[in-house]
Amino acid sequence: MIRVLIIDDSAFVRQALQRMLREDPELEVVGVAADGKQGVEKVIELKPDVVTLDIQMPRMGGLEALERIMAESPVPVLLLSSLTRQGADVTLRGLELGALDFVDKSSVGSMSILTLGEELRAKIKAIAGVSTKHLLARSREPASGPAREKAGIEVVVIATSTGGPPALQAIIPRLPASLQAAVLVVQHMPLGFTRSLAERLALRSALPVREALDGDVVSHGQVLIAQAGLHMKLRRRGERVKVWLDEEPKGALHRPSADVLMTSAAKAYGPRALGVILTGMGSDGVEGLRAIREAGGPALAESEETCVIFGMPKAALEAGVVDKSVPLHRIADEILHAV
Repeated sequence: MIRVLIIDDSAFVRQALQRMLREDPELEVVGVAADGKQGVEKVIELKPDVVTLDIQMPRMGGLEALERIMAESPVPVLLLSSLTRQGADVTLRGLELGALDFVDKSSVGSMSILTLGEELRAKIKAIAGVSTKHLLARSREPASGPAREKAGIEVVVIATSTGGPPALQAIIPRLPASLQAAVLVVQHMPLGFTRSLAERLALRSALPVREALDGDVVSHGQVLIAQAGLHMKLRRRGERVKVWLDEEPKGALHRPSADVLMTSAAKAYGPRALGVILTGMGSDGVEGLRAIREAGGPALAESEETCVIFGMPKAALEAGVVDKSVPLHRIADEILHAV
């Protein structure tokens, strides 16, 4: 049984979340709190397995409550966010502070509430049992500054899902401004969040980082984040490779899909493409890494010891499409050293 504490200032939302969670016999709501201050107290008192935390609340906001929880009684936290520009920025800050994942609560009370319930229950189960102390330390391993660069590949494709934003913060800022390769990133996120993710990464990085646009030229020394809701593909025309965004295949489980981008990169770059799989649920990226390796390129995966969710890397390892598995704090060096 997974014991859940709900922290939200809306009585309606608290009741709706309780109804959603009661539908699963593996989940038990052990308490509710109407603001951050009360929520922190109940975390310490009840010691739940998972906390759902609203970001915007009176008295003590969600971010302040999150910092207190992580400092005083660390526990896996699932943020409840809103799909607004401000909501995206605050949510990403929450992930940096130790929250493991988030869901969009704007559909509470709407026709999509059934889908929200499924997502909520799945994510609570996924993060339950994750060692939060381990998580907070995962990107704080000693690093000597920017990774040492070596000549080689022309494009690095990184794929991640749950736990991805903090993982990317541990990698992208360590890549040098002189990087002689482009970096393309697929991060599974709802619409409206990938631009904020790119902007937050750009503030900390020597490389320019931005959300990809249709028709962008893929160039050395830049990082492009795939837009939520669209597949990112590459097309080569002579010496130039351009970004191509569309919704096909519409039946893909994720959009953007790591499989789609990596397969496209393998066709455009052959052995000069490097695939990297980081923390996340599911198996997106397995077929993409297979395509990269069949084209002669190398493939890396984050090792279990630092993954928030050892799903995507595990699936790739079990499929035999990974050349090397390394902890998060070594990924930046390995990206460059392996070529």
